Amino acid sequence: MRIEPAGRLAGHVTVPGDKSISHRAVLIASICEGETLIRGFGRSEDTERTVRAVRSLAVRVEELEVNELVVHGVGFRGLEAPDGPIDCGNAGTLVRLLAGILAGQEGQQFELVGDESLSTRPMNRIAEPLTRMGTGVETDRGRLPLGIEGRPLRGITYELPVASAQVKSCILLAGLYAQGETIVIEPVPTRDHTESLLEMAGARVDPRPNRVTVWPAEHLALGGLEVPGDFSSAAPFIVAATLLKGSELHVNAVNLNPRRTGLLRILERMGARVAIRKPRRICGEPAGDLVVRHSELTATDVTGDEVPAAIDELPLFALAAACASGESVLRGAAELRAKESDRIEALVEGLSALGADIQATPDGFRVRGVSGRLQGGAMASRVDHRIAMVAGAAGLMSTEGVEIGDPGAVAVSFPGFFDLLETLIHAP
Repeated sequence: MRIEPAGRLAGHVTVPGDKSISHRAVLIASICEGETLIRGFGRSEDTERTVRAVRSLAVRVEELEVNELVVHGVGFRGLEAPDGPIDCGNAGTLVRLLAGILAGQEGQQFELVGDESLSTRPMNRIAEPLTRMGTGVETDRGRLPLGIEGRPLRGITYELPVASAQVKSCILLAGLYAQGETIVIEPVPTRDHTESLLEMAGARVDPRPNRVTVWPAEHLALGGLEVPGDFSSAAPFIVAATLLKGSELHVNAVNLNPRRTGLLRILERMGARVAIRKPRRICGEPAGDLVVRHSELTATDVTGDEVPAAIDELPLFALAAACASGESVLRGAAELRAKESDRIEALVEGLSALGADIQATPDGFRVRGVSGRLQGGAMASRVDHRIAMVAGAAGLMSTEGVEIGDPGAVAVSFPGFFDLLETLIHAP
């Protein structure tokens, strides 16, 4: 696929429902009592894996409208182990959160598998705390497949060695089944969608900035919820509109949870103009409409304490920095090397091929901006949806266009990304 240079972006955009919340809503609804209506479900390859996974565990899920589901919960201990493994595809959120729930299904055994990419990602991060809680856990040298034997669990206090909302959520979900309180201590705050949804469902949760406590539960109920737009899906459009002169883009009903919108704060520090309209709450989350206008950007440094709130958008920060004036540095983001691809390596290789001046560091990168458009060329996605979206935005901000390798990778989180992008482009 080739993305040609654009003059500006303009129009109104509604992005799919938040992927992180969509995963969690289906998983938690599965162990609730009764029916849960989920509106605004973010449909993608990853979230479809979650629907298929809970169906394999004897949960009935009805498809209503395109983005509406009804999950018929089987109760707190009603999941049934399937005959074969549960295929999580490329969905890291699914495998780690589901493991926490399955840990509490006493007397049953489960096997979680994934695709080639997911099978390279570290699973000892959840195996260690789950084992301490009493779960029977087996891995293949710290990787998938992951064997889970549900056993009686005990609450623990666990300090995360690396900030990870997925690992935190795994432990909290297992903690619902444990005897005594379970405490997770974070080095820096991470996204808190699990805590929010558990509170909505009636669980006893005490969320604090760097410390979350959960107590045992027996009955949960959600009833219904609406999922706000996914900020991570909106981010490529926000960056492109900021970089392209004459742009004015309206983004509707997007999640503005401060633990997800680190990129907004980084861009505003660089000089971006992003206005929030109609602030409101959706699914217990801060949300609103955004108006994004072109701005000239100047370099900035991003440090480790900012990384968790921008982890999925840091590849887009690399693009913004490449087109800004001055030298930008990212530090404390070694976690980027353990995503669907080594995103630091993918960005350095890909953006360098387009004319950017970017060098890798062990835990980030250093970018000297060109204060304008990149030249263009070819950029491989490495079958990573976030890198594919960066390549798409880079094509708009190039002088010669960008040929994207494996553009279909976007289907993991945003199947309609390139179609929507096309509707917003105005010629140079």
